[in-house]
Parts: sequence; C-alpha cells; structure tokens
Amino acid sequence: MKQAFLVFLGGGLGSVLRYLISKPLNPLFQNFFLGTFIVNMIGCLLIGFVLGLTTKGNLLSSNGALFLATGFCGGFTTFSAFAFEKHHLLRNGELLNFALYMLSSIGVGILAVVLGLWLAKLIS
Repeated sequence: MKQAFLVFLGGGLGSVLRYLISKPLNPLFQNFFLGTFIVNMIGCLLIGFVLGLTTKGNLLSSNGALFLATGFCGGFTTFSAFAFEKHHLLRNGELLNFALYMLSSIGVGILAVVLGLWLAKLIS
C-alpha cells in the first residue's frame, strides 16, 4: 500500500507541475506545443537520471525510484497529450509541423534520456 501511495503522490505532483508549465507556454506558437515539448524533454531527462541512479546501487532507494520514475514522471510527462496534439496537426493538414514536432520530440527525448543516464554516472 505504501508503494501505491508513493506513485499516487508523485503522479499528483507531476501532473500539477505539467499543468503549470504547459498552460502558459502552449499558446506561444500556433502549431508547436512548446509546454508539452518542454515537459516531455524534462521528463525524459529526469527518468534517465533517476533510473541511472537506481542502477548505481544505494544512490536511490526503490521507493524513491517508484515515487520519481513511476509516479512523478508518469504524471508529469504527457504522452497522451502529445498524441492528441499530433492528431490535431494531422487533422489540420499540418504535415510539415507534424513531422518536425515528431522527429524533434523523439530525437531530443532520446538524447535527454542519454544525458540523464550520463549525469547519473557523474554522481558515483
């Protein structure tokens, strides 16, 4: 039950932070959801960092990893919003914006995970 509470608490915090970041940033560009993009990239960086720390042994407890990776990152990152926004671009015929956003989100997201893993290595 403790683990479920940690996921619940982390997810709630992540969701609120996602809202606070996305709400002011998403309207800045007509066909690029900047807030969602930033949240997803920060989430990729954080999950890489957290999972990197958990592989180092005692640097992060299993409960800490559960709270941060499953809870916080799960509530913070916005893949469902990401998918909906891509549908919006396709529906409006914004094929170039769709392709650029997809490629940049996936490419930068992977790089952010790698950077998080690398940063975790620096701590040990």
